[in-house]
Amino acid sequence: MSLTEKDRQYLWHPYTQHKISQTPIAITKAEGALLWDENNKEYIDAIASWWVNPFGHSNKLIADAIYKQLTTLEHVLFGGFTHEPAVKVGERLMEILPKNQQKIFFSDNGSTAVEVAIKVALQYFFNKNEKRTTIIAFENAFHGDTFAAMAASGISFYTQAFQGMFIDVVRIPVPIKGQEQASFDALEEAIKKHNCAGFIFEPLVQGAAGMVMYEPEALEKLIQICAANNVLTIADEVMTGFGKTGKTFAMDYVSEEPDMICLSKALTGGTIPMAITTFTQDIFDAFYDDDINKALFHGHTFTANPTGCAAALASMDLLETTEMQQNIERINASHLDFQKKIENHPKVITARTLGVIFAVEIKSDSEESYYGSMRTKLYNFFIDKGVVLRPVGNIVYILPPYIMTDEQLHKVYTTIEEAIEMV
Repeated sequence: MSLTEKDRQYLWHPYTQHKISQTPIAITKAEGALLWDENNKEYIDAIASWWVNPFGHSNKLIADAIYKQLTTLEHVLFGGFTHEPAVKVGERLMEILPKNQQKIFFSDNGSTAVEVAIKVALQYFFNKNEKRTTIIAFENAFHGDTFAAMAASGISFYTQAFQGMFIDVVRIPVPIKGQEQASFDALEEAIKKHNCAGFIFEPLVQGAAGMVMYEPEALEKLIQICAANNVLTIADEVMTGFGKTGKTFAMDYVSEEPDMICLSKALTGGTIPMAITTFTQDIFDAFYDDDINKALFHGHTFTANPTGCAAALASMDLLETTEMQQNIERINASHLDFQKKIENHPKVITARTLGVIFAVEIKSDSEESYYGSMRTKLYNFFIDKGVVLRPVGNIVYILPPYIMTDEQLHKVYTTIEEAIEMV
């Protein structure tokens, strides 16, 4: 049997209705920005495999760091023990995170990083004998698939089977350009009407919503409102972190500092699942007590896995190189040129760019659903052309590895132009 046939026999894929979905493509090797399937067809990975591989597939520097760590200390429990790779990750992050971040907590993936943040926000007030049970989030947010993360997410088909089972969440509109005041007013109203513990947001770019973008000044105002009302702020940088927006973190564009930050995906260069939630000293101190019940009772078997830490350290080394920073600038400039080229096309509603993120919204005769017919038609067209892109409804986005060549980028752009003409 082929890999795809064996897959059909044994495996259950994420976000997939297997009865009507096409057979998944069996990838056998990858290098740089390229993937090859079992028939040796080549694909350009234009979304860095769900935004996790900024330094390219089969990166030798990261692989060497992982191998060295595997032959020294592959794993040790983190309850009652520690190790040098975890301490080094903490030291490195403190050098590049907003200055108010002082403590880091390890978990396994983006959803768990958010789960930890939300639990901490709620328990922070519980530890202070103050009842606050509501989390504020943006409309159409996506923060993950574990229960608290899912509750904070606003894309309905991810959550509709679980309505009535969630923590309390109140939603406010995203402060897109021209609609900022409505977002500010909604936040103040939410705080006035509910016992709000925290406000979670994707800073500057809502990824799963279709790369919806808003300005740093609007986020600054929202954080200021929260600070004035003692509402904790959580920056979900799982997608935006480690260079995607053109700066190390999206919060680097913002003068206000969040109380917590969630990190994952590119943290380990797409090699080993790992996540981190970071906190201010004030938040940590609310759990620091003689009362054992005030501790954060949350953990994962692979918390602070040394091999993952080694991958994270190597990834941060790569990000800080002159070559990688120049690559980010090169891709951003290329995206902006492409945006200018197509934004006035009669079939284009809008096009937008931030850092290495590019998105174009294509006109449709009907309202497009997230996994609707246009999305399927576009996805299949791209795959047939050897380009991996995952449209969100009628929105096509590019979020490439930083090592993608100009020639590869050009093919991606050309394929998108062809797709616009096709629909």
